[in-house]
Amino acid sequence: MSARTTLTAARHIVVEGPIGAGKTSLARRLGAHIDAQLLLEQPELNPFLSRFYQDQQRFALQTQLFFLFQRLDKLRDLAQPDFFTRPVVADYLLEKDPLFALLTLNEDDYGLYRKIYEHLSPTATPPDLVIYLQANPETLIARVRKRGVDMERRISDSYLTVLAESYMRFFHNYDAAPVMVVNSENINFVDSDDDFQLLVKRIELMRGHREYFNRGE
Repeated sequence: MSARTTLTAARHIVVEGPIGAGKTSLARRLGAHIDAQLLLEQPELNPFLSRFYQDQQRFALQTQLFFLFQRLDKLRDLAQPDFFTRPVVADYLLEKDPLFALLTLNEDDYGLYRKIYEHLSPTATPPDLVIYLQANPETLIARVRKRGVDMERRISDSYLTVLAESYMRFFHNYDAAPVMVVNSENINFVDSDDDFQLLVKRIELMRGHREYFNRGE
């Protein structure tokens, strides 16, 4: 496998994982570490999100389409000739967008969403590396409750559990780019410099198309 999958050589890195996995926090640390441009989701700008957590059935389609358009707008920046003068670290992968839609939309709304998604989605070059953060549903639930974001208080435990399982199925089949699967249960890459450097070292040593990192092993 190409050495472009290492942090020092990759031009486009994606950090992914369900709510509470720490993807945005890790993306920020990696971005600072390699002096990269950040391409981050901004859920706080979605005017439907807080209402979605209160009434999923009523606001699911509006919420999903807003995120889709937001993600597409950001990804269009990648097509600019001067965008890759520095590496790019993103905290989302466009191909996983339908995952949320499938969980939240009814059959008719999902059919409409798919037509819009397929019509608007660009044929983008896959990232050089995807870092997928895993955690048990119980851990994700505890983290979401602990950080106490107001609109997240209404997210049900069952939704977080189904979301984590959906991510696992998605990345089990994903092969468009090299993937480092990280068990985030026993590593604190946000507050511990040692843990962060350990993760960086493990990613730099990556040579296969899919590898796993579990600090406990």
